[in-house]
Order: sequence, then structure tokens, then C-alpha cells
Amino acid sequence: MLRQLSAVSLLLISTSLLAQNTGITRTIVTKADSSIPGKEDVIARVEIAAGATVGWHTHPGDEISYISEGEAELLVANHPPRKVKAGEGFVIPAGVVHSAKNHGTVPIKLVGVYVVDKDKPLASPASAP
Repeated sequence: MLRQLSAVSLLLISTSLLAQNTGITRTIVTKADSSIPGKEDVIARVEIAAGATVGWHTHPGDEISYISEGEAELLVANHPPRKVKAGEGFVIPAGVVHSAKNHGTVPIKLVGVYVVDKDKPLASPASAP
């Protein structure tokens, strides 16, 4: 029961963050306790609509993502913008402020794997660096 309540809470928090960023959909596929004490592993399907920008945000753990369709401009604090496309992946360390833009005419689809602190929101809005 506690696990189900936690999953619902995570979904509501993620939905709240996404409400601020129209054009992005993050759907939790599964989550489980990590082998790292105090962490949990989350797998999500993420879609960024054509022309949409993901707001600046952070995660309370590492994000490991694989792009299955489309192309994005990845924006990471203290790094130059980087184009990432289908078949490529990227890793964002815990707490690093980042964003993404879809300049294309088709949605970007990716699989996001997050190794995050338990009982914290999957993502939190952040100020632009």
C-alpha cells in the first residue's frame, strides 16, 4: 500500500511539474528500490512536442536518457548547447540544471532512466543558469 501511495505521489508531483511545461509528457513505466541505499530507480517514457521547450529543472539523482525518435537541443548549465538525435543518449548528473528544446516538426521520444533519492519529486523547476 505504501509503495502504491508513493507511486501516486510521484505521478502527481511529476504531473504538477509538467503542467508548468506544456508540450512535455513524462509517463512513469516502472520504479523500484535501487541497490544504492536511499535511492530508487525510475524508468519513464518522455515525449516533447514539436516546437516545445522543457523548462529549466533538476533531478534529485542521475538522469540517463536514450532518444528513440526526433532530435533535441540539450541545454546543460555551464556547457554549450548540444544536439542529440535518435539513437543517441545523454547523462545528466544529479542536481545539474538543464533543459531541452525541440526545434523540429515531429515529437521527440525518449526513454529516461532516473536513479533518484526516495521520497523526493522526480524533477523540480530551476532558474536558468
